[in-house]
Amino acid sequence: MYKKIFGVVVIVVLAGIVLFNYIEQQNQTASDESNAYNDSGDSETQGGSISSVDEENMLKVGNTAPDFTLETLNGETLQLSELRGKKVILNFWATWCPPCREEMPAMEKFYNDHQEEVEIVAVNLTDSEKKEEDVHTYNEKYKYSYPIPLDRKSDARNAYQVVTVPTTYFIDSEGNIQQIKPGPMDYEFMEDTVNSFN
Repeated sequence: MYKKIFGVVVIVVLAGIVLFNYIEQQNQTASDESNAYNDSGDSETQGGSISSVDEENMLKVGNTAPDFTLETLNGETLQLSELRGKKVILNFWATWCPPCREEMPAMEKFYNDHQEEVEIVAVNLTDSEKKEEDVHTYNEKYKYSYPIPLDRKSDARNAYQVVTVPTTYFIDSEGNIQQIKPGPMDYEFMEDTVNSFN
């Protein structure tokens, strides 16, 4: 009789330990996921953390947009300064970033509706990808038509001090930064922001 009671107690204790460990693991996973996309300190921002911030030397609204030259997914060369005369939505993204993937269909629609006066440039942070082929595979699947430069050596990312992805810079036709938007955008936000400057 005592052996049966002892056996039941042991089973209950072991089950309790397993349950406790499972709950702790789930809490840790949830905590990791809630922190995985935002390292900016802004509780309203969603995005993937890339690096820390140098607040003293950060780009600000009104600054001239740093120039860069990168190869695009289709093998062409894109130099940002050659887009002067058009408004530019300069977006930084990665295939592993859920908020980036979330906003890209709206970016495609906006590009199709406004490409005569607004250029969308979606810089892929290629050095953060598992392999460059992932970017090609992703775009083959979704067929986004706006230019996708490959930032293989973090040149553009460093120039723009990108901390989280997605991050988007709205640049006027004279090459000046008019808005900086961390986190995903929707169509209405892009339209309102672009219409708010020259």
